[in-house]
Amino acid sequence: MNIIEIRKMSTKELTEQSAKLRDAIADQKRRLSLGELNDVRTVRKSRKDLARILTVLSEKINKEVS
Repeated sequence: MNIIEIRKMSTKELTEQSAKLRDAIADQKRRLSLGELNDVRTVRKSRKDLARILTVLSEKINKEVS
């Protein structure tokens, strides 16, 4: 996911997307441990996307409070 796309999202969309990514990461880790997932990079990419979303979300929340 691109940072430009993330910055265009509302806070509600960001929270929904973060919840979806958390579930996806848990599923990917489970599949990785079972040997169903061969590409470790998908987990890494999802974690980085989640970090980007949480960063932008905290920036937006801090901006609204200030």
